[in-house]
Amino acid sequence: MLAAVLSPSSPTRVFASATLRKPPATFSRLWPFSSSLCASRFQVRAMADSASAPFKKIQIQRDDTTFDAYVVGKEDAPGIVVLQEWWGVDFEIKNHAVKISQLEPGFKALIPDLYRGKVGLDVAEAQHLMEGLDWQGAVKDIRASVNWLKANGSKKVGVTGFCMGGALSVATSVLVPEVDAVVAFYGVPSSELADPAQAKAPVQAHFGELDNFVGFSDVTAAKALEEKLKASGMPYEVHIYPGNAHAFMNRSEEGIKRRKGMGIPDEDEAAVELAWSRFKTWMTRYLSA
Repeated sequence: MLAAVLSPSSPTRVFASATLRKPPATFSRLWPFSSSLCASRFQVRAMADSASAPFKKIQIQRDDTTFDAYVVGKEDAPGIVVLQEWWGVDFEIKNHAVKISQLEPGFKALIPDLYRGKVGLDVAEAQHLMEGLDWQGAVKDIRASVNWLKANGSKKVGVTGFCMGGALSVATSVLVPEVDAVVAFYGVPSSELADPAQAKAPVQAHFGELDNFVGFSDVTAAKALEEKLKASGMPYEVHIYPGNAHAFMNRSEEGIKRRKGMGIPDEDEAAVELAWSRFKTWMTRYLSA
């Protein structure tokens, strides 16, 4: 039986599965905001090197391709692969990676550049980039990133992600056997990409009660994910945060401005801190050597 929707202070957990269509097409159709909120110029900028200041830039090889990745945190600490939103490797995902690296007892965070240096600066650009993503190829990038961390001092490695990256995080629990734990924020993979009932790693997931990406990250999708994870037999938690909408973890000045421009005005610092606390507890539990 499904638990009731939670208050953020409640220790109770809600758990769940969604049957989705192909991820990129689904996400674009589910976009709940007016297209007038974004420009339609579809220009794509390369990521500014100056934004990489606290990070070490590396290159990772997989199959016949090489991609950039950005690493921050303690050497020989447990590793966490941090997956981008549909914007790309921008200021917000880097903020999250730095935050993760600073959590006690210390983590080594790695961001793989799934868009190969491209960043969307408005909704139209981000949607254009995500629709062009090779999702199976992205999973291969993630697996190569996990294995890079394990080959470079991290005995155990988790995966986390936000929005598009959240869906990919859940998918890695199914498709990447080397992953030791997953924390996903507001995203569920399509059934074509991965079935969470086949998860092989512990999964914690976070959703906003007011999220209106129907079938991708709304409450119905979160509760559906519960049932799939329950069937997997792996440890799982799904938390729903009342009064919060999509992307509620984005708290930088630029991120708040962007969310407000997209019609998402809520600011709930208590929910954000609670989510980070749950994240830390989960990753520490499953990534401790």
